[in-house]
Amino acid sequence: MLLCRDLRRPLFTVLMIPTPVVSSPERSVFPTDGRWSRFRRTDGGVPGPLPPALHGPVDSDAGGLESGTKRVSAGRTVVCRDLCRPLFTVLLIPTPVVSSPERSVVPTDGRDRSALLEEIVASFKDSCARMASIHPSLLALELVFTELLRRNEMRIEVQPLKPVAESSELAHKQWLQNQYKEVFSAIVEGGCGHERPTESALALATAMKLIAAECQSPLELTAGFPLAKLKLLLQALLPSDRPNANLINRFQEYTVHQDVVYFCWKVMPSLAPKEFAPNSQFVQNFLTLFSAVCFSKEFLEETPCFLCIELQQLDYAYIRKHINKTWSCIMNWTHDEVSHRQLLVLLLEKVLIHLDKPVLLTDFLMDSLDVGGAISLLALQGIFVLIQQHNLTYPNIYEKLYSMFEPEIFHAKFKARLFYLADIFLSSSHLPEGLVAAFVKRLARLALIAPPQDIVIILRFIGNLIMRHPALKRLFFHPNGGEVSQDPFIMDERDPSKSNALDSSLWEVATLQSHVLPSIATAARFISNPFPSVEWDLASVLEINENDIFDKEISKKSKEFALNLERPASMFLYCGGEKSSQYWKLF
Repeated sequence: MLLCRDLRRPLFTVLMIPTPVVSSPERSVFPTDGRWSRFRRTDGGVPGPLPPALHGPVDSDAGGLESGTKRVSAGRTVVCRDLCRPLFTVLLIPTPVVSSPERSVVPTDGRDRSALLEEIVASFKDSCARMASIHPSLLALELVFTELLRRNEMRIEVQPLKPVAESSELAHKQWLQNQYKEVFSAIVEGGCGHERPTESALALATAMKLIAAECQSPLELTAGFPLAKLKLLLQALLPSDRPNANLINRFQEYTVHQDVVYFCWKVMPSLAPKEFAPNSQFVQNFLTLFSAVCFSKEFLEETPCFLCIELQQLDYAYIRKHINKTWSCIMNWTHDEVSHRQLLVLLLEKVLIHLDKPVLLTDFLMDSLDVGGAISLLALQGIFVLIQQHNLTYPNIYEKLYSMFEPEIFHAKFKARLFYLADIFLSSSHLPEGLVAAFVKRLARLALIAPPQDIVIILRFIGNLIMRHPALKRLFFHPNGGEVSQDPFIMDERDPSKSNALDSSLWEVATLQSHVLPSIATAARFISNPFPSVEWDLASVLEINENDIFDKEISKKSKEFALNLERPASMFLYCGGEKSSQYWKLF
């Protein structure tokens, strides 16, 4: 900063804005009279105006700015000696006027500052249009307007029943407010829509800083939280032509503040289209934003933190009302496979606890059960929650669960969730033995074609089911169970009670005792050993993958045996081995 000699205060704030590459060395310096300069771009683009440096009185002791071996005075552009092009433009922002008019060196009519602000705004819009770097101009706008808001230089005080007197000061404040609204719109529309993730994230942070600054220093005495600007920002996070999950995840960093969550839910219902069905990309972005601002019950119990307004108590009833209102709009939209799966995950993890009447989701979940794949599995978990917590009656739930155990389930993302739900559904010891035997036999048949990490899960699950129903031990060595080629069990039967599982035997588990992996062979020997007193914990094996099995096997230390009395000197026998030994060596 440049200092005034007598007051010892900052006179100018120096901003250095990078300038584009120019093609003419003699035109690479801005004129000192403050006129606009136009440069021809070397990349063939349309030439555009570059913001000239602001000229103002500079103290003689301050001199210029040092850049390498060249001293540059205010109002000039630093030029690279080798490339003959401008590196950056030196912008000097005047500091506020002091109270003593005779000592003030900044013009009091605001014309120079207004011209500088317009130039920075024009530079920012031009950078947004060209998808160039907006970092310098964006930080300059953030600095200017946060300082103006902090000093209340844009506030217009209106007294009730008294007309506002026209004055140059009032006109200037109105002009500043218009510039502020224009700049904020450009930041959320052009900055947040920038193709570079770093630039869009910086624009989001600037927009939130401006919202927080305006909330603490409102433009009007009666104004509160700037909901209009927050709504404009949330709308910018919901494009319909591209995914915007990265920027929404950055916005989620602000949802730890209770005041941000509260005011977001104030505007969320107005962001959901009701007159028309949005496209798939908008639906996915909206569900991502919904997940970012939705919260769990633990959020209400945490120590509250606030961004700009300290709430006495979070109005959960008000937020819950808006969650239900927004969710009803989402359920009326058309969903493809991606958004359907995203909707079910969001419902199970965050939304279901906030719904007033979750039983109304029964038809939607039953229709989702017939889709297949991961969607059916997620819908099954939703139905289980309704059965367990809301007394829903679903008579064919075990047939649906039985039909989900297909070979494709081992390659699904939510495989562990299926075994977890099946373990809960089959936890009762009062279930019919024929039903449980059908599950045991179907799982044993799938274990023959399952990946190694899933075979251990299946064997542990089968052992737990047999411990809950000891009468199923007859399946170990059933006298009339048949052989492999004459197994009475019907694998393709959809009804477990008609699969003839009680007439079969677990020859599949006996076969797995000869598996090549020792861990699987050991796990399959439970049918030949006494059962433990407690069930096996499935949670310890649900997350095992093939890498864990491989690491466990190679870490085992095996006993070494001597296979030869003398160390061999070659890989080949003497007869016919001379030629090969020229290219191979035994270490």
